[in-house]
Amino acid sequence: MKIPDLAPGVRPARPDDVPAVAELIRALAVHERQPTAARASDAQLTDELFGDDPSAHCLVAERADSVVGIAVWHRTFSTWTGTAGIHLVDLFLHQDARGSGLGRGLMVSLARIATANGWARLEWDVSDWNMPSIAFYDALGGQPVPGLIGYRLSDDSLRAVAALD
Repeated sequence: MKIPDLAPGVRPARPDDVPAVAELIRALAVHERQPTAARASDAQLTDELFGDDPSAHCLVAERADSVVGIAVWHRTFSTWTGTAGIHLVDLFLHQDARGSGLGRGLMVSLARIATANGWARLEWDVSDWNMPSIAFYDALGGQPVPGLIGYRLSDDSLRAVAALD
């Protein structure tokens, strides 16, 4: 994977960033009104971001040598375009870093990664009540995907489906 020049204040996460990344994920869970949902340990994040077979990637936004924002993402594939893409899992900045341009820098950096690698899409989900984030994404030219509703199997329902014949 090619990593092009990223926006100012943005860089790929390093293993020593994991505690700050974990803290921001927990803060996002509180912001998303699900404070107990963020269960990933530092060890799990380290393995999934930096292990032998990483399932995700992370960019961090820094201000004064402190991590104040994250963009956690993974590659996708579209059978329609025949190319990979990016699915942004989490974009979050500390409250005092919002409005600084770092959120825009994270999105610009993701778009640069996608285009540098010939990938066709940058996609994400946003809570329907999160009007400030929707306005931010709209200002970047993001568009809701009509006719699609996010679905998930997890915990008991995931195990129940896995047990089906």
